[in-house]
Amino acid sequence: MGLAGYWPEVLNVLREIIPVYDRVNSYISLGRDTVHRRRGITGRISPGDKVLDAGSGFGNMSGTALDICGDLDVTMCDPLLPMLKKTNQDTPRALSCGVFEHMPFRTGGFDAVLCGYSLRDAISLKTAISELHRVLKDGGRLVIVDLGKPDCIVYRAGVSIYLRLVLPIIALIAGGRLGLKFATLYGTFQRWPRNKKLEEMLLEKFSRVEFEKDLKGGAIMVAAYK
Repeated sequence: MGLAGYWPEVLNVLREIIPVYDRVNSYISLGRDTVHRRRGITGRISPGDKVLDAGSGFGNMSGTALDICGDLDVTMCDPLLPMLKKTNQDTPRALSCGVFEHMPFRTGGFDAVLCGYSLRDAISLKTAISELHRVLKDGGRLVIVDLGKPDCIVYRAGVSIYLRLVLPIIALIAGGRLGLKFATLYGTFQRWPRNKKLEEMLLEKFSRVEFEKDLKGGAIMVAAYK
């Protein structure tokens, strides 16, 4: 599972939508993106932790963690340098360019890894999970906040209809013509495993998984413990 050959198209879209990225994401998540980040992070990151923000984009996940915990040693990693260059420099964070499948970090280097609306864009989800597990210390935590793919067929159909038909309209209103490019979200959703399957994939590598849901399973906050 993962984007495989669809990944270059998604990467190009992400590069193009940088000017409207945060604004549109806030609208299409119905204003819940910040709430979900805080819910996923709270109680799972501690002051002093060495944290990797994987698929960091502008650093919204690590920024939320810093707001909650204060003192953190943060490294941001993203395949797009233009995203990293837009990082808020008020709080120093180390920047690295890379992809989930080949993390440029030593084994066992981080107390926690954060993936905010990013793991869904992995080229190979199985390889990405293995790499995220590798760079964590024993006892480390992987925190995932993302779209969910409900196990219930009715709720799954509802999320699918929203992403395919409603989201483009909202994105157009929020981001103009660039907002229309957010339609690729539907393609990533199609390639994303159902919630139960994602939990099973994580349990193949991690000892314990906490799987929380919102919006009838259309949003997930996950913590996997090494």
